[in-house]
Amino acid sequence: MTNTARATVQHEDERVRVIRWDFEPGESTGHHVHVYDYVVVPVTDGRTEVRTPGGAATFSELRAGESYVRPVGGEHEVVNAGTSPLAFVEIELKSK
Repeated sequence: MTNTARATVQHEDERVRVIRWDFEPGESTGHHVHVYDYVVVPVTDGRTEVRTPGGAATFSELRAGESYVRPVGGEHEVVNAGTSPLAFVEIELKSK
């Protein structure tokens, strides 16, 4: 069983929610479903394992400052698969 990463809400209003995630190696976000489109901004370099409910796993290399965008509806768990602490900021876009 993995420990839970720390989620810190940095800002929330009617348009956006900004959450910073901090993970030690092996820590996880826990299973969740994204209800908004979102942008991820890595704060540190790191390696993630994204696990889907069906058991599939995808590994990704994150680079500090190299953002990416994902659509609403993603269902997964994100695990720090690296050997160092990992951090990223997730920006959920509530309005279009």
